Amino acid sequence: LWPMLMASCGLPALVQLVTLPFFPESPPYLLMHREDQEGCKKAIRQLWGEGHHQADIDDIMKEKATMKNTKILSVLELMKEPAFRWQLYIIIILTATVQLCGINAVESKFEEYLIPYVSLGVGLCECLSSILCSTLIDRFGRKVLLWGGYTLMCSVLALLTMTLSLQHQFFWMHYFSVILIFLFVVFYGIGP
Repeated sequence: LWPMLMASCGLPALVQLVTLPFFPESPPYLLMHREDQEGCKKAIRQLWGEGHHQADIDDIMKEKATMKNTKILSVLELMKEPAFRWQLYIIIILTATVQLCGINAVESKFEEYLIPYVSLGVGLCECLSSILCSTLIDRFGRKVLLWGGYTLMCSVLALLTMTLSLQHQFFWMHYFSVILIFLFVVFYGIGP
């Protein structure tokens, strides 16, 4: 039933396509990009009900004035800008760690009947980590989550290396490895 499961992703997209024409445009988009103040007021009334919304419109106008002074950089200009260089390095390193961490290769070490469950568990762990991250980032800050995430990921990968080397000696090492993969995904999602 995998084709049916994959096709089920189209159902939310179909609902969005059918209902989208009935929703108003974004008020900031109408005011900032189309310069349609009446359309903006109508959209605000439709979203937030009747009332005095001039303060919201004034906020959008302030944002528009701020945006006029901001230069939009191309990708090449962004890469050349020294002020953004460290952020760019961090993004490249984080993306490389996802691609090179080997988590997909680890999944291939399991029996074929376990792989769908491992994949499902990884997806659930990604959802859990995104929920946890949104609550933890306000409490601890991004830097603590990055350091903690990388530290815990290294620990989990060291344990995973041990469990994979011992999987032929103990039958239960497969299950312990699966748990470690789930922990790796959660720590990656919460941290990096």
